[in-house]
Amino acid sequence: MSVCPQGLGSTAVLASKCGVATGSLQPVTNFGEHPTGLDLQIYVPKNLGPNPTVILALHYCSGTGPLYSQLSNYDPLADARRSFVVLYPSTPHDNNCWDVASSKSLTRDAGGDTTSLANMVRWAISEYDADPSKIFVTGSSSGCMMSNVMAATYPDLFSAVSCYSGVAAGCLAGSPGASPTTADPTCANGDNRKTGPEWAALLKGMFGKPEGYTEGEYPKVQTWHGEADLFINYPNLAEQLKQWSTVLGVSFSKNETDTPQSGYTKIVYGDGSKLIGYSARGVGHTVPVHPEADLQWFGL
Repeated sequence: MSVCPQGLGSTAVLASKCGVATGSLQPVTNFGEHPTGLDLQIYVPKNLGPNPTVILALHYCSGTGPLYSQLSNYDPLADARRSFVVLYPSTPHDNNCWDVASSKSLTRDAGGDTTSLANMVRWAISEYDADPSKIFVTGSSSGCMMSNVMAATYPDLFSAVSCYSGVAAGCLAGSPGASPTTADPTCANGDNRKTGPEWAALLKGMFGKPEGYTEGEYPKVQTWHGEADLFINYPNLAEQLKQWSTVLGVSFSKNETDTPQSGYTKIVYGDGSKLIGYSARGVGHTVPVHPEADLQWFGL
C-alpha cells in the first residue's frame, strides 16, 4: 500500500480520497528521495486534529520501525491526544543500525541516512499540513545517536529532541561502521572525550550553510542514560551534555533527585527549558522509553 501523491494537504482528504487507514501502523512508499533505501511506517490516529505535530521515532540496532512502535508506546498516546503522527522508519543496513559515522550521513543533504530521514519528515509536514514549528525526533541507542545527528544536520526541521542511551553527535565520525560489529569501540566505550567547544564545532560543522538559510537556534534536548550501561558506556552522557550545553549556551544549574521516578536524577542546565539530562541509577542498556515525559518535553 502507498499513500496518494504529495500536495493533497489535509488529513481529511487523505483519509477519504486515498483510503489511508488510521489507527494502525501503515507502510508509506513514496515519501520522496531516499538514497539509502530506508523503509517507513507511519501511525496516524483516528480523528487527527488539524495542523498536527510530527514525531520521528528511531529504532535501536537490530530493530525495525514496527518493533520500536511497540517498544516506545507512543501510539496509544497519539490516539488519546489526536494531535500528532509518528514516523517509524527502518534501516536494513549494518545490522539495522543508523549510519552515524560516514561523511555522507554527517553532512546535510549529502545522500546519507540523514537525507532520507529528513525527506520523510518534509513529506509528512506537507502531506498532513503539520505545524512546522512542532517537529520532534526521538530514539533509543543507535536511534538516540541518530537523533543527535539529525538535530545537528537539520536544526531547522526539529524543535526538540528526547532520546535514550546514545552518544554525542559525531562521536563515531570516521568509524568503519555504526554497529557493534563494525564500529570503532572507542566511542561506545565512552573513551571519545572532548571539550564542550570541540564537540560544538564538530556538531555545527554538520549543518554547514545551506543557501538561503541563516542558522537559527538549535532544538532543545533531553537525553537519558543508565549508570549501569556497559554497552554504550555511561561517560557518553557527560559528553552529550558538554556538547549540547555549549551549542545551546547554557550552564549546569542543579540536580533533582528521584525525578521523574525513584533512582533517576534530573540534570538541569540553565532554567531547564533548553537542556536536561537524566541519569538512571542501576539501569543498563537501554533506559526504558518514558513516552509521557517525552511528550511533556515536546509540549504535547
